[in-house]
Amino acid sequence: MGVSLSTTLQTSFEDAVERTRAALARQGFGVLTEIDMKATLKAKLGEDMEDYLILGACNPSFAHQAVNVYRPIGVLLPCNVVVREDPDAPNSVIVEAMDPKLMVDVTNQPGLDEIAGAVRGLLDGALQEISEGSSPGG
Repeated sequence: MGVSLSTTLQTSFEDAVERTRAALARQGFGVLTEIDMKATLKAKLGEDMEDYLILGACNPSFAHQAVNVYRPIGVLLPCNVVVREDPDAPNSVIVEAMDPKLMVDVTNQPGLDEIAGAVRGLLDGALQEISEGSSPGG
């Protein structure tokens, strides 16, 4: 099993970020954290890289259920969703979401399986929505 669910878009980085935020919101996720890796690495290390944004997405209902099953699960929350330019393909943007099934594998808590499956379905839905409108303006 891989660590992420993903889709590749032929669009601008800004458009991909906008579509990702909107699709996550429609699936019931709020974005709690945002890390601009490009800006952070430039500021802290003087290093350049392509646009790379990490969004910490949380569905409050499922987060609550997961914490009630296994209190230490918070170290794996929220679900990270990455929007990043593909450095090898101009005008290609990759959107990747952590596969929630990892939480079950890492914790060995079968009680999280149903929750992880439901969250995976929502993230799959968001990625599908994002990919359906993969051209600028469309």
